[in-house]
Amino acid sequence: MAKAKKQKKVRKIPMRKDLLTNEMRPKKEMVRIVRDPEGLISIDSSGKKSGRGAYVSLNPAAIATAQKQHLVERALTGTVSETFYDDLYAYVDHRKARVELFGPDA
Repeated sequence: MAKAKKQKKVRKIPMRKDLLTNEMRPKKEMVRIVRDPEGLISIDSSGKKSGRGAYVSLNPAAIATAQKQHLVERALTGTVSETFYDDLYAYVDHRKARVELFGPDA
């Protein structure tokens, strides 16, 4: 009797829709932005904060457009702090640098 070959299990990659460009991208390539129950919008680096969430890709040009058009505020119907976009730019730059150095799983 011949033994059956084990097939390698293919893992499903979770996809999320980019709030700014409406493209579906892998979740690991995105940044989650969350509106907490008090209505304040912030960056969710852990991906586990409670509240309404939306995902943004690591594209500084798209973030600049979102800032001009107030897309994040409209999508999450909340208030953005004065430093939110500065923090978001810094976080995106940091994440992009990590991806370039260590790959997408970093």
